[in-house]
Amino acid sequence: MKNTVIYKQDDRFTIKADFYAANHEKAPVIIYIHGGGLLWGTREDINEEMIKFYTHNGFALFSIDYRLAPESKLPDILEDVQDALLWLEIEGGKQFSIDPKRIAVVGGSAGGYLALCTGTFKNKPRTIVSFYGYGDISANWATKPSSFYLQKDIVPKELYKKFVSDEMITEGSIETRFLLYLYARQQGEWVQEITGIHSPTKENLIQFCPIYHITKDYPPTLLLHGTKDTDVPYEQSVFMRASLIKEEVKTRLITIPNGEHVFEKDFDNPIVQDALNQVIEFLQIHLSE
Repeated sequence: MKNTVIYKQDDRFTIKADFYAANHEKAPVIIYIHGGGLLWGTREDINEEMIKFYTHNGFALFSIDYRLAPESKLPDILEDVQDALLWLEIEGGKQFSIDPKRIAVVGGSAGGYLALCTGTFKNKPRTIVSFYGYGDISANWATKPSSFYLQKDIVPKELYKKFVSDEMITEGSIETRFLLYLYARQQGEWVQEITGIHSPTKENLIQFCPIYHITKDYPPTLLLHGTKDTDVPYEQSVFMRASLIKEEVKTRLITIPNGEHVFEKDFDNPIVQDALNQVIEFLQIHLSE
C-alpha cells in the first residue's frame, strides 16, 4: 500500500514522496531516487515489479520527488535530497514502521548520481546502490555534444524554450520534458542547464562530482552498469569503483554484459535477476542490525 507524504514545501513548491511498507515491522528503508537527466521524472517512475522486489525482500521504500532543472539548479536539487534523508530520519520513524537508523539510498542514472552524492553529505546513508549512475559531470561525456543523441532529430532552441517553465518543477513526465534533455545533450549544454554555470570548467564543476570527494567514511557502495550504455558510459562506474577502492571504501561493480541504459526493464532476464539478487544481498549485509 502506498502512502504519499509531503517532505518539503515553501510558498514556491511542494515536494512529495511515496512510502511503501515492508512485510515486517521496524524495517530498514530505501530512499529511491528516480532518473531523468535531472530534467524529468517523478517518484512514480519506479515500476511495480521493483517495488514488490524491494518490499517483499524486507525493505520499506521511500520514493522521492525533487526539484528539476533547468528551472532549479544542482545546489537546490542536492538540498532536496539531503532534506529527504533528514525527514526520513526525524519524521519517518514517527509515521511509519521503519528503522530510521538503517537507510540506504538507491537510484538509477541521474538518480544514481544523486545517490552517489549522498556519500559526500554530512548526514550519510548507511549504504548506496547506483544503477548506471555517474560520479563525474566534468568529463567529456557530460560537457560535450553526445554523438548518440546527435543521431536523433535535432531539437531547435525555440522548441526547447517552450518546455521551460517560469515556475519550479518537482514532477515532469518524459513526454513533456525529454526534449529538454535531448536538446541539452545534442548541444553539449546539459551541464550548464543543471548547474547554472555558463562557462563550465573542471575546476568549477568538481564541487558537483562525488568521485572527487570520497573519504574513508564514504558508505559501502554497489555499482551496476551495462557495457552497451549509450547514455552514461560504463566507464563512469569503473572510475567510481577505482576511486572508492583507493580510499578503502567497501565497493563492488556488477557488470551487465551488453547491458543497455535502464537494463532492469528486462526484469525476467536471468542476468538481470542475478544482478538484482546481488543488490538485495548487498543491502542486507550493510543494513543489518
